[in-house]
Order: sequence, then C-alpha cells, then structure tokens
Amino acid sequence: MMTKYFFLLLMLPVGAACAADTIKGSELYAKHCAGCHGESGMSVMLGTPNFAENESLIKPDSLLLQTITNGDGTMPSYLGILQELEMLDVIAFIRTLN
Repeated sequence: MMTKYFFLLLMLPVGAACAADTIKGSELYAKHCAGCHGESGMSVMLGTPNFAENESLIKPDSLLLQTITNGDGTMPSYLGILQELEMLDVIAFIRTLN
C-alpha cells in the first residue's frame, strides 16, 4: 500500500529548479555590460568594477541583483530591461570571469 502512494507522489508535477544559465548570462553581458565592464571582465570605464580581479564579486548575489536592478552611480538601472532571472544569469556569468 505504501509503495502505491510513493509511486503516486513521484508522478506529481514538481516545479523545476531555477538554476542560472551562464551561457545566456554571457550573451546578456556582451549586450548590456561589456561596454563598461569589458568583454573579459577587465573594466574599460573608469570607476567600474573589474570582474576579472573579483572586484565587487565578494558581495552576495542578492546585493549584486539589487545593484543591477536599481543602478549605482554611473551604472544605469536595468529594471524593465532585464527580467530578474536574466539578471541572475548575468551574475552567474560574471562569477566565471576570474
């Protein structure tokens, strides 16, 4: 009897885990971020973090997400331009640059 219910539980739809996509993140980074932060993460604009050197990457994803969403200093807000999942994809990608 218990096996029957266990099998039924396995058949219930389960929400997919939401993992960041570094490939999509790299495409979004190239389109929206590389102009200031550099294609390889080496900043090309004065005052922007150098991701290749881990600058600003010691922050948790939630703070990086907040910065991308709201902007910071000369960095524009990407609210309404990128969806939250896309921003998380970008964050996952920039963490690969060092």
